[in-house]
Amino acid sequence: MNINLTLIGQTIAFAIFVWFCIKYVWPPISSALHARQKKIADGLDAASRASRDLELAQEQAAQTLRESKEQASQILEQAHKRSSQMIEEAREQARAEGERLVAGARAEIDQEIHRAKEELRAQVATLAITGAERVLEASVDEKAHRKLLDKLAAEL
Repeated sequence: MNINLTLIGQTIAFAIFVWFCIKYVWPPISSALHARQKKIADGLDAASRASRDLELAQEQAAQTLRESKEQASQILEQAHKRSSQMIEEAREQARAEGERLVAGARAEIDQEIHRAKEELRAQVATLAITGAERVLEASVDEKAHRKLLDKLAAEL
């Protein structure tokens, strides 16, 4: 066989093979490439959108965290104010209660002093009557004497 004829046959076979590939093989490969290219582009777009969404979510999380910290500090400040107020109210109540107890004790002491004075007056009156009876060796009218002593005590 001749090289020229072989070469022409191979060229014809190659041309038929190229035509067959262009007609039947290349369109599915080309459509698969285009579909893959579209998927990659969509994936890149989705990745960039996800990246932007992630940045936005991080910003929102940071903002929410700042707001939460501010709220927590406000709540703590209010709690401190309220506790100080409650402590001050308790002090005032304790002070008022102490003053009330002191006033009650003073009133009770005044009553005891008054009772003691009355008892002393009665004892002095009795002693005076007893002393006068012994001095005079006679009975003195107790009611009249008590009136005189009460009158003298009121003047003093």
